[in-house]
Amino acid sequence: MIIFSGGTGTPKLLDGLKEILPPEELTVVVNTAEDLWVSGNMICPDLDTVLYLFSDKIDRKKWWGIEDDTFLTNERMQELGITESMKLGDCDRATHIIRSNFIRSGLSLTDATLELASIFGINSKILPMSDDPVSTYIKTPERTMHFQDFWIGKHGEPEVLGIDIRGVSEASISPKVFKALENDDDILIGPSNPITSIGPIISLPGMKDILQKKKVVAVSPIIGDAPVSGPAGKLMQASGLEVSSMGVAEYYQDFLDAFVFDERDQADEFAFEKLGCYASRADTLMTSTEKSKELAEIVVGLFDIIVCP
Repeated sequence: MIIFSGGTGTPKLLDGLKEILPPEELTVVVNTAEDLWVSGNMICPDLDTVLYLFSDKIDRKKWWGIEDDTFLTNERMQELGITESMKLGDCDRATHIIRSNFIRSGLSLTDATLELASIFGINSKILPMSDDPVSTYIKTPERTMHFQDFWIGKHGEPEVLGIDIRGVSEASISPKVFKALENDDDILIGPSNPITSIGPIISLPGMKDILQKKKVVAVSPIIGDAPVSGPAGKLMQASGLEVSSMGVAEYYQDFLDAFVFDERDQADEFAFEKLGCYASRADTLMTSTEKSKELAEIVVGLFDIIVCP
């Protein structure tokens, strides 16, 4: 199975998937459009969240970063008058240093990520969506800013006027992702922000054509008219989409075969079927590993009832 991931929602689902499927059967394709360089090192927030999850290092209270990490380096830099755009933990920073050294030595982001996964003892395949630079910028009344400045620096508070995923139309699907897609027909789109987490992955040239030939199941990150977490609501609205599970399904409708939305949602199952996809209700909040496992079992079961195009 191939899982498209970004943000914190999909890693929670991955937490359940890795309990019910052999690790070597899981390939995670991760958003890289939120990556940036900080203090001379390449930060890949979504990749690192997946790496930390699969290596059992993730801080489960925040669902990012490393559990019990310290921030001595960041604090010392502030004492010296240096402010970083992101507050980086010490153990987390070590990951960034290792990755950056691999890249400086000539490795692609994909190969650097595979090296990190090997160091962390991960048997599943964790792959960046592309080796080419892609960056998400958010247009606000104040200025156009990198997604991390919007979300971390501004806490997602500014009004969103538009989203610009720079470089995506010139980027290529990474060769190892392309090969994985050739060898696997089951694609799961996790409950991450559809615009800035999943959007960059499916916007890579040729990706939607590939997905139309696969079995595609998606899980909604929206319950009612609000996201479970993060700025998805603002970003969907700015993109002209209804902030609802239906809005998410419509965003994916060109290739969507089955859609999972929350049991508390008032959406009509038959409305999803008009989009040409099977709809299933489930508890999507995933407040524990057991809840994540239950949702994962439902999702995996959906692939058995889909006929590959």
